[in-house]
Amino acid sequence: MEILKSSSSSEAIRTTQLGILISIMLIFVKGISGHLGHSYALIADATESGADVVSSGLLWGALKYAQRPADKGHPYGHGKAEPVASILIGFFLLGAAAWITYHAIGLISTPHELPKTYTLYVLLLVIIIKEGLFRYVYNVGKNINSQAVIADAYHHRSDAITSVAALIGISVALLLGKGHENADDWAALFACLFIIYNAYQIIRPAIEEIMDKAPTDDLIVAISEIAEQHVKVKRVEKCHVRKMGMDYYVDMHIEVDGNTNVYTAHEIAHQVKDLLLRSGLHVKDALIHVEPYQNDLKTDILT
Repeated sequence: MEILKSSSSSEAIRTTQLGILISIMLIFVKGISGHLGHSYALIADATESGADVVSSGLLWGALKYAQRPADKGHPYGHGKAEPVASILIGFFLLGAAAWITYHAIGLISTPHELPKTYTLYVLLLVIIIKEGLFRYVYNVGKNINSQAVIADAYHHRSDAITSVAALIGISVALLLGKGHENADDWAALFACLFIIYNAYQIIRPAIEEIMDKAPTDDLIVAISEIAEQHVKVKRVEKCHVRKMGMDYYVDMHIEVDGNTNVYTAHEIAHQVKDLLLRSGLHVKDALIHVEPYQNDLKTDILT
């Protein structure tokens, strides 16, 4: 289980490093192209890539911290560092949206030159790269069950969205010609709405994870069904699950034959725990409480 955890963390870190490297390259490509090509939407897009680098750096640090083993002060480990990083990524997105909005509003009423045609080709390249990066990082995040990595993926998606908005704005400005230069700036402003929405999509589940919101009913049912596969488990009476980083911690009450002795009940609990740890459902640990099967109690009372 520890080997699997280490492998997942390493994959998350490699994914984050790749995102940082690509975003740094795009900052220079978009920033220089936007400045020389008279496109504020492209410069705003470069700002979004800058936010990507900072947020991915935060995620990198959080993933490294989350790898620390459990200790006396943190008996459940340090996995909560991941949703904290997700929240910070979300707020960086909001900050980038505010910065872009402020400057776009100022430029809408300021006369400036039409964007250059070649900026469209730069944006097409950026959209392809960023959307591809989003899909790759998102799939990694889903596979290793990391909300922080998924949040980083949506940061790349927001970058692709701002690039699409910039592409539309520049196209409109070039198509309509003189007098419509600010279509580029309106596009940057419009893109901020999508950035804010993505920030919300990142922050909300991260806060829920910190608050120990229960996972989906499907997961709880799947965990309960695995426990009930044990031949001596009559019923799962209660199952509480919480998420810690990439993993889940389970508190479960199982019911067994009321005549089972303490030693056997203890063995059953350990066997159920082993089933959960090997299930592939990212269960890190499980606390199994054994109770007598309720039908047994009713029979005893009647007799």
